Amino acid sequence: MNKRTEELYQRLSERYSSGDVPWDDPLPPPEVIEHVVTLPAGRALDLGCGYGRATIYLASLGWDVDGVDFIPAAITGAALRARDAGIYARFHLCQVTDLDFMAGAYDLAIDVGCCHNLGNEDLQKYHDHLRRLIRPNGEFLLFARLKEDSAAPDNGPGGIHQAVVESVFSEDFRLDRAELGLTDVPGQPTWRSAWFWFRRLS
Repeated sequence: MNKRTEELYQRLSERYSSGDVPWDDPLPPPEVIEHVVTLPAGRALDLGCGYGRATIYLASLGWDVDGVDFIPAAITGAALRARDAGIYARFHLCQVTDLDFMAGAYDLAIDVGCCHNLGNEDLQKYHDHLRRLIRPNGEFLLFARLKEDSAAPDNGPGGIHQAVVESVFSEDFRLDRAELGLTDVPGQPTWRSAWFWFRRLS
């Protein structure tokens, strides 16, 4: 791990240990649910799956799903929740920048709040994995915290620039839709965010 990733790992590990996990909902966000119900069940990849809410939901609809997270407590908890629900899904303990062991092709990839933590070099690795793993015409649904300071040169824990998101995927993906908004997490200031719907080009 690089220093940025180590700091993120420490911070998230502490949150899981303390139970301070505000993204621990039984269902994925409405944007995921509303989009998934329009698609035939296929093969899906949940990046930064946490406790597996999107992974388990998709698997309950008949999808063949892989969930990825680099926090052991998240993967352990996700596997237990899937088992208790009688749902089969695969969970992998690894970084989203270290997916060489995985093989495509996925019809859908979902990222709810993972990509915006990546520095520029890791973001490129992340893109390269998605380009390889998502089938032509497959979809990538991304939720990201947007960086407030337009002059800040790098993305990372404080968010990611919208222009960076759109640029890094522009060569191999088509942006079908983007919705800007505000996210309100209890105990935190409201922050700018966006949903992006990308389609893998052939």
